[in-house]
Amino acid sequence: MPVVVPFENPSPASIDPLVELVAADMERVNATILSRTGSDVTMIPEVANHLISSGGKRLRPMLTLAMATLAGHAGEGHVRLAAAVEFMHTATLLHDDVVDESEMRRGRPAARMVWGNEASVLVGDFLLGQAFKMMVEVGNLRALEILSNAAAVIAEGEVMQLAAAKNTATTEDEYLAVIRAKTAELFGAACEVGPVLAMRPKAEQAACRSFGMNLGIAFQLVDDALDYGGKASKLGKNVGDDFREGKITLPVVLAFRRGNEEEREFWRRAVEDGAASDAELERAIELMTKHRALEDTIARARHYGAIANDALALFPDAPIKRALQETVAFCIARSN
Repeated sequence: MPVVVPFENPSPASIDPLVELVAADMERVNATILSRTGSDVTMIPEVANHLISSGGKRLRPMLTLAMATLAGHAGEGHVRLAAAVEFMHTATLLHDDVVDESEMRRGRPAARMVWGNEASVLVGDFLLGQAFKMMVEVGNLRALEILSNAAAVIAEGEVMQLAAAKNTATTEDEYLAVIRAKTAELFGAACEVGPVLAMRPKAEQAACRSFGMNLGIAFQLVDDALDYGGKASKLGKNVGDDFREGKITLPVVLAFRRGNEEEREFWRRAVEDGAASDAELERAIELMTKHRALEDTIARARHYGAIANDALALFPDAPIKRALQETVAFCIARSN
């Protein structure tokens, strides 16, 4: 049976302070999202809203709004950019589920299971198109550059992950390169565009990007651990899905490297050959526990969370800064 990873967090962190501080702007973002998913092609809003309305935290657009507030932005552009960030994220989820042949997303059947792979890919493309339209409407060339570059880097990360799939020879550095591109890049871009709109100094823009990048890495590392040590009701997918799909994540990398030859042969058979039964999953969790792979994955997440918090040191104390710091703690401790 899966084991719940102990996070040793004495006081439960919460994302609520961030949610409350950006609530008014998030209402406008949500209204923008609803208006931009409209189409005369009936299937487009059906597929898009299936995922958009499925209860995700919308952390990335909230970070866009929060960083704009931290930077003192007083205009309107951050709302459209936050909606664009959410559309980019949703598009990558639609595409990911096709590539990974996933059956569940956020506790519901993945869109591909309802409408098929072709519709999922094409609606993802539609959302990317809408995201770029909103970026252009904002009229800030640097913000457009940041987000369009992120779209390209995310696609590179997807291809890198495809190349690493089922490859037990993947190193920790190679895996971190994948998640920097695939996950952290959008966090970084989401956090950078607010201070760009506010025309803050380059050092502040870079600090906000650093916060997002490092939070994104921490967020993904926790997800990696939760796939083996979490609960399905909180994951929104089945425990062990990464394992069944042959994904090489950090807990696998660590357990493989630290194991003896017999244990490495297990990983080769289970991951590379696809022998991923429930019994094999239990064995995988046993080996991860033996070699502290889950605990050390969380330790690395804490490390990147600390770097994210340090990036905020340039900014004076304020409720939004404290909410961002608590969001880091929440992302790391969210299995509690």
